[in-house]
Amino acid sequence: MSIVKTPMVKIGNSRGIRIPKVLIDQVGLGDEVEISVQRDRLIIRPTARPRYGWNAQFRAMASRGDDHLLDEPVATRWDESDWQW
Repeated sequence: MSIVKTPMVKIGNSRGIRIPKVLIDQVGLGDEVEISVQRDRLIIRPTARPRYGWNAQFRAMASRGDDHLLDEPVATRWDESDWQW
């Protein structure tokens, strides 16, 4: 876990912090974030979470029997000559 101390800066009646680039890159923060409170902590997350909710959608598809391939698999020359188990 990375721990960095940074000062609070006054912005009108609010306060702000500067998040170091190394932490922004590590978490993948963009131009907008979600901030929530959990006990005595502020949780800052990126708003765009790729594939968020996919597991639930896959489970729903499987429960409906809707998780099969649309096209039949087609063997290629590579499959027949180069593929090794």
